[in-house]
Amino acid sequence: MNIRIVYYFFLIIGLSFQFGLSQNEFEVVKSDKEWKSQLDELSYLVLRKAYTERPYTGKYDNFYEKGTYHCAGCDEPLYNSDFKYNSYCGWPSFDREINDKLVYDVDYKLGYPRTEIKCKKCGGHLGHVFNDGPRETTGKRHCVNSVALVFKKA
Repeated sequence: MNIRIVYYFFLIIGLSFQFGLSQNEFEVVKSDKEWKSQLDELSYLVLRKAYTERPYTGKYDNFYEKGTYHCAGCDEPLYNSDFKYNSYCGWPSFDREINDKLVYDVDYKLGYPRTEIKCKKCGGHLGHVFNDGPRETTGKRHCVNSVALVFKKA
């Protein structure tokens, strides 16, 4: 098979996934200026521009208090602390979300497909999901940026 055909096929598929839900399809919609005024610089870059914080620098990486993790953009509850575990990857890891709180998309920013997770309420980029999580639960690892979350104690 011609390598160019394969390349263009994946490029088209990737672009179609990149433009999943538009901003207008989320419950919370704000201008870029409003997001910048609400969020600190790193949270803005992660939530609105899909950046990634450096590994092992996030405040929730080695944090295990009981409570709920909310979206830093819109305060939507996303993860229960009972779903958190230490994957030793450098970012907070959860084996599942609170039901129906996330949107799943595909991103090709590194040249191969990864499952991106976004807050269903505001569309904020949270991180990615991988299939190397705990086998005794879901087998999933939600690798989430700390700056995309706000913890609320139980």
